[in-house]
Amino acid sequence: MASIRVRPENRKLYFDFHVGGKRCREYSALDDTPANRRKMEAVLKKIESEIALGTFDYARYFPGSRLAARFARPRDVQPGADMALPSATAASFAAATTAPLFHVFVGQWKAEKQIEWRQSYRDAVESMLSAHLIPAFGDHPLNRIDRPMVLAFRTQLSARRVGADPEKKIEGKPIAPATINRIVGILRLIMDEAALRYGLQNPCLSIKRLKNPRKDIEPFTLDEVQAMLGRVRPDYRPYLTLRFFTGMRSGEVHGLKWKHIDFERRQILVRETYLNGRTEYTKTDGSQREIHISDPVLDALMQMRPDGYAKAPRDCDETYVFRTRVGNPIDNTNFNDRIWKPLLRNLGLKYRRPYQMRQTCATLWLASGESAEWIARQLGHTTTEMLFRTYSRFVPNLTRKDGSAFDRLVGEAFTRNAAANDPHGITVGRGGAHG
Repeated sequence: MASIRVRPENRKLYFDFHVGGKRCREYSALDDTPANRRKMEAVLKKIESEIALGTFDYARYFPGSRLAARFARPRDVQPGADMALPSATAASFAAATTAPLFHVFVGQWKAEKQIEWRQSYRDAVESMLSAHLIPAFGDHPLNRIDRPMVLAFRTQLSARRVGADPEKKIEGKPIAPATINRIVGILRLIMDEAALRYGLQNPCLSIKRLKNPRKDIEPFTLDEVQAMLGRVRPDYRPYLTLRFFTGMRSGEVHGLKWKHIDFERRQILVRETYLNGRTEYTKTDGSQREIHISDPVLDALMQMRPDGYAKAPRDCDETYVFRTRVGNPIDNTNFNDRIWKPLLRNLGLKYRRPYQMRQTCATLWLASGESAEWIARQLGHTTTEMLFRTYSRFVPNLTRKDGSAFDRLVGEAFTRNAAANDPHGITVGRGGAHG
């Protein structure tokens, strides 16, 4: 009976089946995992079906096998018999010698995967492919790309500098570890698919991600927030208010439309984001959320409501809440250069990215004593882990819950204990003995 077996010496899977009474074993480079077993079992079922129908072509499944010639099909088969070619899944186990060049396979991979991607992700993938992956691996056959080659590529990326201009004496910046991880991550996805189709070993599987240095966040204090709201241009005050007191990301605020404001329930429905000149789906499914409208935010939204909104709100459904004079969403670069940087300079504050408004909101929520689960939902986090890891160190400075309560508790207990054990009523403290 045909089956999928595992080689005990290396834990790799192989096919075990019979053709014309002859037992055949065909080995793969796939590890013994449930997912790989399911894929190979699907292929084996197709092989068994074609053997029963008399249409099985050994060489099409295993072109590099020494048994391919033995079971070669005669060329005088009836018309149509050779049309039952293996499926794409079956073809994935073809020998590595038939693997195409990297750039050829990438073209096919992109065409098949783009339907799953947001446009902004497509742009990011295309950028990494054209700038890094295609120049490095484009002319190499898939089966020639190995672990040493990938490690050497990663080392080259770490030594590369972006934005360098010798003529202007600009050294440029090194590629960040997080960016290198993303580039190698795309390569891993490509080679994952190649491994399934051509029976290759993915050279990226055992390569660890680079450690990404943790960046300290620098939220604004409540006094600084008040100063900024008091000094900013009046037409941008509602915008800053919303960002400081909702924790929304730049793209989420810029893509916010009036149809996503529920005044009755006092909620902002985060459903879309605006990036690179396009309104599209949010960053992740978890980013789809409802944010509570606090009193300052409600006042800001009321100031921004278009004329006649109360009588015909549906007429404004597709209108952006924060928009330019011609009706387009706010542009990140324009806001940063013309509003944000001058505001910080005017107040004598250190430059911080506008993203710090989101982090400021998180620290204020934590300091006010709101539930961690509630805050995580407001920010679009699926768990509270990131919340505590990123923001909790700022809570003591805002609420004075900095261990002093513990000191008082322990100090009072020791004082009571000392008094109970001192028959003369003398306690000893920092000021010495006293009655």
